[in-house]
Amino acid sequence: MAVRIRLRRMGRKKLAHYRIVVADSASPRDGRFVETLGYYKPLSDPARLVVDLERVDHWIGQGAQPSDTVKSLLNKARRGGDATIALGELSPEEIKELKEKRLEGRRKSEAAAREAAAEAEAAAEVAAAAAAEVEAAEEETPEAEAAEEEKAE
Repeated sequence: MAVRIRLRRMGRKKLAHYRIVVADSASPRDGRFVETLGYYKPLSDPARLVVDLERVDHWIGQGAQPSDTVKSLLNKARRGGDATIALGELSPEEIKELKEKRLEGRRKSEAAAREAAAEAEAAAEVAAAAAAEVEAAEEETPEAEAAEEEKAE
């Protein structure tokens, strides 16, 4: 039985994350596996990688072959991450800070949208008032001309 350390796809359509697993090379990608060694979330910013390097070394010592992608991820994990990959779990404080930043951004965009809507409404009122004045002036003009014609006769 040839054993591989590879990625197992999880998550829904277009929102994938992966588990790093030890599996028989004959089993399907998302099929049966022996052990989970960590996970990789490429869609977070920066990508999040959590892996148990001791267990990885154990399995490599037992003859498991990592896939090319897993080999690359393990090299980055051993170097301590890089600009594109962050290692380890997010702390509760970091999670709270991220949520606050998202909420603040959402509130700013909603306030800007409300201001833009108010400005558009004010502009529409001004345009309606101007149109009413023009309409009133046009209605008065024929009456004034008729009055002038009567005076001229």
